[in-house]
Amino acid sequence: MPDVTMVVNGEARTGSVEGRTLLVDFLRERLGLTGTHVGCDTSQCGACVVHVDGQAVKACTMFALEAEGAEVATIEGVADPDGTLSPMQQAFRTHHGLQCGFCTPGMVMTAIKLLEDNAKPTEAEVREGLKGNFCRCTGYHNIVKAIMAASGQDVPVTSVE
Repeated sequence: MPDVTMVVNGEARTGSVEGRTLLVDFLRERLGLTGTHVGCDTSQCGACVVHVDGQAVKACTMFALEAEGAEVATIEGVADPDGTLSPMQQAFRTHHGLQCGFCTPGMVMTAIKLLEDNAKPTEAEVREGLKGNFCRCTGYHNIVKAIMAASGQDVPVTSVE
Protein backbone atom coordinates (compact mmCIF):
# COMPACT_ATOMS: atom_id res chain seq x y z
CA MET A 1 0.00 0.00 0.00
CA PRO A 2 1.31 3.46 -0.81
CA ASP A 3 1.97 6.06 1.86
CA VAL A 4 0.32 9.45 1.85
CA THR A 5 1.73 12.48 3.65
CA MET A 6 -0.17 15.67 4.39
CA VAL A 7 -0.15 18.42 6.98
CA VAL A 8 -3.23 18.00 9.13
CA ASN A 9 -4.07 20.78 11.56
CA GLY A 10 -0.49 22.02 11.35
CA GLU A 11 1.17 18.64 11.90
CA ALA A 12 2.81 16.46 9.23
CA ARG A 13 1.01 13.11 9.12
CA THR A 14 1.82 10.01 7.09
CA GLY A 15 -0.05 6.76 6.70
CA SER A 16 -0.42 3.80 4.40
CA VAL A 17 -3.60 3.74 2.36
CA GLU A 18 -5.23 1.71 -0.36
CA GLY A 19 -5.83 3.67 -3.53
CA ARG A 20 -9.58 3.67 -2.84
CA THR A 21 -9.29 5.06 0.71
CA LEU A 22 -11.34 8.22 1.03
CA LEU A 23 -9.91 11.24 2.82
CA VAL A 24 -12.71 11.06 5.40
CA ASP A 25 -11.76 7.45 6.20
CA PHE A 26 -8.06 8.30 6.41
CA LEU A 27 -8.78 11.15 8.83
CA ARG A 28 -11.14 9.12 10.99
CA GLU A 29 -9.65 5.64 10.92
CA ARG A 30 -5.92 6.19 10.40
CA LEU A 31 -5.47 9.51 12.22
CA GLY A 32 -8.23 9.19 14.83
CA LEU A 33 -9.77 12.55 13.92
CA THR A 34 -13.38 11.50 14.39
CA GLY A 35 -14.84 15.01 14.38
CA THR A 36 -15.16 14.75 10.62
CA HIS A 37 -18.38 12.79 10.29
CA VAL A 38 -19.59 10.35 7.66
CA GLY A 39 -23.24 11.11 7.13
CA CYS A 40 -24.38 9.90 3.74
CA ASP A 41 -21.42 8.51 1.76
CA THR A 42 -22.83 10.27 -1.32
CA SER A 43 -21.60 13.87 -0.86
CA GLN A 44 -25.10 15.12 -0.14
CA CYS A 45 -25.03 16.03 3.57
CA GLY A 46 -21.81 18.00 4.18
CA ALA A 47 -21.06 16.38 7.55
CA CYS A 48 -17.55 15.57 6.29
CA VAL A 49 -16.47 19.06 5.19
CA VAL A 50 -12.79 19.83 5.83
CA HIS A 51 -10.45 22.40 4.32
CA VAL A 52 -7.87 21.19 1.81
CA ASP A 53 -5.36 23.83 0.78
CA GLY A 54 -7.83 26.49 1.91
CA GLN A 55 -10.86 25.12 0.08
CA ALA A 56 -13.92 23.60 1.73
CA VAL A 57 -14.09 20.01 0.49
CA LYS A 58 -16.43 17.13 1.23
CA ALA A 59 -13.90 14.57 2.42
CA CYS A 60 -16.11 11.71 1.23
CA THR A 61 -15.55 12.85 -2.37
CA MET A 62 -11.77 12.87 -2.29
CA PHE A 63 -9.29 10.04 -2.13
CA ALA A 64 -6.65 10.34 0.58
CA LEU A 65 -3.93 10.05 -2.07
CA GLU A 66 -5.31 13.17 -3.76
CA ALA A 67 -4.39 15.09 -0.61
CA GLU A 68 -0.71 14.15 -0.90
CA GLY A 69 1.30 17.17 0.24
CA ALA A 70 -1.81 19.20 1.04
CA GLU A 71 -2.65 21.32 4.06
CA VAL A 72 -5.77 19.82 5.63
CA ALA A 73 -7.77 21.45 8.40
CA THR A 74 -10.40 19.54 10.35
CA ILE A 75 -12.78 20.59 13.10
CA GLU A 76 -10.21 19.38 15.65
CA GLY A 77 -7.86 22.15 14.50
CA VAL A 78 -10.37 25.00 14.73
CA ALA A 79 -10.29 25.67 18.49
CA ASP A 80 -7.14 26.99 20.14
CA PRO A 81 -4.78 24.38 21.60
CA ASP A 82 -5.95 25.31 25.10
CA GLY A 83 -9.54 24.49 24.13
CA THR A 84 -10.74 28.06 23.64
CA LEU A 85 -13.43 27.94 20.99
CA SER A 86 -12.94 29.80 17.73
CA PRO A 87 -15.28 32.74 17.09
CA MET A 88 -17.39 30.55 14.79
CA GLN A 89 -17.64 27.73 17.30
CA GLN A 90 -18.53 30.21 20.03
CA ALA A 91 -21.21 31.78 17.83
CA PHE A 92 -22.75 28.34 17.21
CA ARG A 93 -22.75 27.77 20.97
CA THR A 94 -24.11 31.20 21.88
CA HIS A 95 -26.84 31.20 19.24
CA HIS A 96 -27.82 27.55 19.67
CA GLY A 97 -26.74 26.63 16.15
CA LEU A 98 -26.64 22.97 17.00
CA GLN A 99 -28.86 20.32 18.49
CA CYS A 100 -27.70 16.74 18.06
CA GLY A 101 -24.33 18.03 16.82
CA PHE A 102 -23.86 15.51 14.04
CA CYS A 103 -23.81 18.10 11.23
CA THR A 104 -22.04 20.75 13.32
CA PRO A 105 -18.40 20.03 12.33
CA GLY A 106 -19.25 20.25 8.63
CA MET A 107 -21.42 23.33 9.19
CA VAL A 108 -18.65 25.07 11.13
CA MET A 109 -16.01 24.26 8.49
CA THR A 110 -18.32 25.45 5.71
CA ALA A 111 -19.18 28.61 7.64
CA ILE A 112 -15.53 29.46 8.29
CA LYS A 113 -14.77 29.25 4.56
CA LEU A 114 -17.92 31.23 3.76
CA LEU A 115 -16.74 34.11 5.95
CA GLU A 116 -13.20 33.90 4.56
CA ASP A 117 -14.68 34.43 1.10
CA ASN A 118 -17.33 36.96 2.15
CA ALA A 119 -16.73 38.65 5.50
CA LYS A 120 -20.16 40.31 5.68
CA PRO A 121 -22.64 38.05 3.90
CA THR A 122 -26.33 38.74 3.78
CA GLU A 123 -28.74 36.24 5.23
CA ALA A 124 -29.54 35.06 1.71
CA GLU A 125 -25.81 34.56 0.98
CA VAL A 126 -25.39 32.53 4.17
CA ARG A 127 -28.34 30.32 3.26
CA GLU A 128 -26.94 29.88 -0.26
CA GLY A 129 -23.52 29.02 1.16
CA LEU A 130 -25.03 26.29 3.33
CA LYS A 131 -26.87 24.53 0.51
CA GLY A 132 -24.46 21.61 0.53
CA ASN A 133 -24.94 20.95 4.25
CA PHE A 134 -27.98 19.27 5.77
CA CYS A 135 -29.25 19.54 9.31
CA ARG A 136 -32.14 17.38 10.33
CA CYS A 137 -32.66 19.01 13.75
CA THR A 138 -32.40 22.80 13.78
CA GLY A 139 -34.28 24.11 10.76
CA TYR A 140 -31.19 26.29 10.03
CA HIS A 141 -32.60 29.41 11.73
CA ASN A 142 -30.05 29.45 14.55
CA ILE A 143 -27.23 28.22 12.32
CA VAL A 144 -27.76 31.21 10.04
CA LYS A 145 -28.02 33.50 13.06
CA ALA A 146 -24.74 32.10 14.45
CA ILE A 147 -22.90 32.67 11.16
CA MET A 148 -24.26 36.20 10.89
CA ALA A 149 -23.11 36.88 14.47
CA ALA A 150 -19.66 35.42 13.76
CA SER A 151 -19.39 37.85 10.85
CA GLY A 152 -19.87 40.70 13.32
CA GLN A 153 -23.35 41.48 12.12
CA ASP A 154 -26.17 41.74 14.60
CA VAL A 155 -28.79 41.02 11.99
CA PRO A 156 -32.01 39.35 13.02
CA VAL A 157 -32.79 36.35 10.86
CA THR A 158 -36.24 36.88 9.43
CA SER A 159 -36.97 33.91 7.24
CA VAL A 160 -37.25 30.32 8.30
CA GLU A 161 -36.93 27.59 5.70
